[in-house]
Amino acid sequence: RGDGAASEETQNSELGLLVDLHRKYVLSLQEKRDTFEYAVTEHLRMSGIYWGLCTMDLLGDMESMDCEGIVKWVTECQHPSGGFGGSIGHDAHMLYTLSAVQILALLDRLDLLDRDKVASFVAGLQQPDGSFYGDEWGEVDTRFSYCALSCLSLLGLLSRIDVPKAAAFVMQCHNADGGFGCVPGAESHAGQIFTCVGALAIADALSGVDADQLGWWLCERQVKGGGLNGRPEKLPDVCYSWWVLSSLSMIGRLDWIDADQLKTFILNAQDEEGGGIADRPGDVSDVFHTFFGVCGLSLLGFTQDNEG
Repeated sequence: RGDGAASEETQNSELGLLVDLHRKYVLSLQEKRDTFEYAVTEHLRMSGIYWGLCTMDLLGDMESMDCEGIVKWVTECQHPSGGFGGSIGHDAHMLYTLSAVQILALLDRLDLLDRDKVASFVAGLQQPDGSFYGDEWGEVDTRFSYCALSCLSLLGLLSRIDVPKAAAFVMQCHNADGGFGCVPGAESHAGQIFTCVGALAIADALSGVDADQLGWWLCERQVKGGGLNGRPEKLPDVCYSWWVLSSLSMIGRLDWIDADQLKTFILNAQDEEGGGIADRPGDVSDVFHTFFGVCGLSLLGFTQDNEG
């Protein structure tokens, strides 16, 4: 496994995006149903399907996916409460409800949803302080604030929640270093920053964020070798190509990182034999990092016609 310390000198700056291999890799995941990995990821399968579907869409080959089969499976994951579970028979959760809505939106099948029922599930998880539970068991996290706002925005039903209170709670999670945490007082983290900035953007409440201060915290996530980490003193990880870049994009500071170095880092994390992208060069690929790696390249303006 890689140690994340690959320098600019040890990375191949001429490597392109292995589109065909990545398509084959994602498609192969549909067939690997008797593996240990398939079994232990059952709880998050809804999100896994979303990552794979989006990857194929970005690679221009979504029609190769079993889209009708996916739609049928997604609808079977809906709970009587209106929310969706991570797989058939699983409890409803905010995370997988958003993924389900995103999948159906991507496939232009939102007509299959009882939008009011889904919105009631989401709205029922908002708390008096504006925060959201992830499910009936009461965990609070800014991830769930983003999921609620994003889900209802896609459904055109933001009016079902108290949007100003939701935004106010997110701002309570704003830290002195410019970043955001999962709850008030929690450490700043790039993943949480995406959820908070995304939630505030949907709520039209980004005016309270100091874009320069936050942009500086985010651009400092770039380390030697070009990759981005999620917190100070951590290893770089391809997934932060999305969490950090999308946040920088929302606050208009996308040009504050070295795009060429980051592209090289992502491309060197590809599996040149089996396809897919890993968390960092030398590690094993998976659909999560494949999706976020391709998303990161897309945000950087990477195309097959312009690989620089």
